Amino acid sequence: MLRQNNLAIVFLLLSLVYLGSSYQFPDIEYLKSLPGKYDSLLKELACKDLTKRSQLVNCEIYMLSDDDTLLTDEALAWEWLERINTIEVEESYQGAIATWNYETNMTDYNQEVKGNVSYLKAVWGTKMKKQGRRFDWQNFKNPTLYRIFNFMLRGGKLDDSKQREDHLNKTKQRERLNYVSTEMIDIYGKGQVCRPKGEKYPTKEMKPTTKKECLSLEPDLQDIIANSRDYDENLWVWKGWRDAVGRKIGELYPDWVELKNVAASNGGYADEGQLWRELYEIPNDGLEEMVDALYEEVKPMYKQLHAFIRRRLAEQYPGRVNRYGPIPAHLFGNMWAQQWNNIYDIAKPFRDVDEIDVTEVMVEQKYNHTHMFRIAERFFVSLGMDPMPDNFWKYSMLVKPNDREVVCHGSAHNFMKDREVRIKMCTEVDMEDLYTIHHEMGHCEYYLQYSDLPVIFRSGANPGFHEAVGDTIALSVVTPNYLHKINLMDTITRSKEATINYQMKIALSKIAFLPFGLMIDKWRWQVFRGNIKPEDYNDKWWEYRLKYQGLVPPIARSSKDFDPGAKYHIPSGTPYIRYFVSFLIQFQFHRSLCKEAGFEGPLHECNIYESKEAGNALKEMLSYGMSQPWTDTLEVLTGKRKIDSSAIKEYFAPLMEWLEKENAQNNEQIGWGMNKIEDELELLAEKLWEDEYQYNEEREWWY
Repeated sequence: MLRQNNLAIVFLLLSLVYLGSSYQFPDIEYLKSLPGKYDSLLKELACKDLTKRSQLVNCEIYMLSDDDTLLTDEALAWEWLERINTIEVEESYQGAIATWNYETNMTDYNQEVKGNVSYLKAVWGTKMKKQGRRFDWQNFKNPTLYRIFNFMLRGGKLDDSKQREDHLNKTKQRERLNYVSTEMIDIYGKGQVCRPKGEKYPTKEMKPTTKKECLSLEPDLQDIIANSRDYDENLWVWKGWRDAVGRKIGELYPDWVELKNVAASNGGYADEGQLWRELYEIPNDGLEEMVDALYEEVKPMYKQLHAFIRRRLAEQYPGRVNRYGPIPAHLFGNMWAQQWNNIYDIAKPFRDVDEIDVTEVMVEQKYNHTHMFRIAERFFVSLGMDPMPDNFWKYSMLVKPNDREVVCHGSAHNFMKDREVRIKMCTEVDMEDLYTIHHEMGHCEYYLQYSDLPVIFRSGANPGFHEAVGDTIALSVVTPNYLHKINLMDTITRSKEATINYQMKIALSKIAFLPFGLMIDKWRWQVFRGNIKPEDYNDKWWEYRLKYQGLVPPIARSSKDFDPGAKYHIPSGTPYIRYFVSFLIQFQFHRSLCKEAGFEGPLHECNIYESKEAGNALKEMLSYGMSQPWTDTLEVLTGKRKIDSSAIKEYFAPLMEWLEKENAQNNEQIGWGMNKIEDELELLAEKLWEDEYQYNEEREWWY
C-alpha cells in the first residue's frame, strides 16, 4: 500500500525550493505505528492494578472477550478516552498536514501521501472503535460520556478482507475508496478549458498545431462568467468546464456511492445519506422533513426574485430568455447559478443610484490580500474575539501561487493541535472576496473557541452553525455604516432607492442561493437511497434544478454528462445541506447579536462592529462546539430551540414589498410553470430548447 515513487520525490524536493521552510511533512511512521502500539491499550488500563477489586472485575470482563459481556466502569471509560484523545490530536494533525500539502501543491506524490494517510487513519479508527465497543456505553449515566461514545462510534466502515471481484479487479474496499475520492478531487482541481490564443472561444475545432491558452476554474473561468455579458462566450465557459471535469468524475462517482453505502451499511445505517443526516440529531431521521418545511416558508421570496431577474435577463438577451418559463443556467455570473450577485449590474433596481461595491475603492487604496485578511481579523478582534495565531500568517495560502497547481476553492483548515488554523484561498482584490474572507475566518474563530474541548466535540453544534458564523459577521461587513467606518465609503445614503439597491445585492447572494442549497443534497440523498440510478444521474439532476430553481441547461444534456461533478462538493463528498441551514440561521444569529449590541432600527442596517456585548454572546455559543445538542446551543444565543425563518423575512422585508409591487405592475409570471405541475414544467423546458435554441454542428453548442 505504502509505495515510494522516486521521480515524484524528486519533483517534490524541487518544489520545496518555492515552498520554503514552512513546508511540513506528515509523520507516516507515527501513523503506521498506532494500531500495533495501542492495540492493547484498553487491556492495559483494565488490568493495570489487580489489587483493586474494580480493576480485577474490569480485567475479568475484558479477558472474557465476549461481545455480550461489556465493561460498565465509567471511570475506566474516562481514562481510556483521555488517552485516545491525546492520540486523536496528533493523528488529526498528521491528517490535516497531508490534506493541506495536497490541496496547496497538487503533485502525484502529495496525492499518494494523502491517500496513504487517509488509509492509515481509517485503520486506526477501526481499531479504536473496536475497543470502544467493549464498553456498555449506551447505559452510561454521565450524559457527556454517553455523548462522546455515541459520536465516536458512529459512522461507516469498510472491510479490507472483502475484495471486490467485479469491475474493481479485486481491489480492497478501503483502498479503492481512497483512490476514487482522491482521483475525483484531482480531476476537479486540475481541470482546464482551452481555446485558441487570442479568441474568446473556439469558432472551429482546434488542431494539435493550434496555439492555445488553457484556463483553470479559478480565477480564469470564474472571471469570464462573472464579467462577460456575451451569451455565447458564457455558454462556451459553462459547457467547457463540464466537459473538462464532469464526465471524468461521473465515471468514478458510482463506485464512490457504492462504497460509501457499503461502509454505511456496515455501520448500521440504511445508506450514506442517513449517516450524514444523523449529525443534526433530529428524531426519526427528520432532517429532510424539517428543511422541506423551512423552504416552503421562504420559497415565495425566491419566486419573486426569480421573476424579476428573469425579466431583466430577457431584456439583456433578447430572444434568448422566455419571460414566463425557466431560465438558462449560464446567465447568472456564476458557474453553478448558485448565487447571482455577479449580475447585479443587470439586476440593479434603480440604475441611477450609486451602488454599494467598494472594489474600485479597494484597488485605488492599494489593498492586497494580506490587508484584506487583516481587515477581517480586526472585525473579530473588535468583538473581543481572538486574533489569528502567528502560525496562521506563516502557513496560510492567501493568494494563488504561480509555480504549482492548487485547489483554489476557499477553505478553512483546523489542525487540531496548538490552536493552529489556516485558510487556503486564491484571493482577488474585490468586495466579494472581502466577504468570503470573513466567512472563512469565521470558521477559524469557531475552531479557536472550542479548541480546548475533546477532539470529538471540536465541530459546529451542527454543520450549518460552522458555515453561518462568518456569514453572520459579513452581514455587518456589507453595511454602508461599516464600510464608511473603515474608509471604503465616503458617505452613507439612506434613501428608499438606495435601500432597495443594497438589499437586492444581498438577496442575489442569499435568497437566490436557498433552493440550490437545498436541492444538492435532496438529489444526493436519493442517489444514496438507490432511487436515482447512475444512468439517470444527470437527467434527475436537471429535474431537481428545474423544480427548485426554475433553471434549465442552456444546451442539450445527456446521460453521458455528469453535471453534478462540476460542483466541488460533489467530487469532494462534502454534505451540502449545511449551507441551506446556515443561510437561515445566520439571520437568526444576526438578529440576536444586534439585540445584544443594543441596536435599534431596521435589521438590514445593523452593524455589530466593536460591540463587546455581541462578541461575548457569540463566543459563548461557539465555545460549546458539539458538546451538547444544537438546539441547546441555538437557545444560548437566540432564546429559541428551532430554526426560525422570520429573521430572514424581517431582514429582506423592504425588498420583498418592492418586488411584489414591481412584478405585479409588469404582469410577471410568478414561478416557471403554467399550472405548477411537473409534467408541464418538463414540456415547457422542451419547448424552450426546441423553439429558442438551434444546434450548430460546426461550433458544437446550442445558441
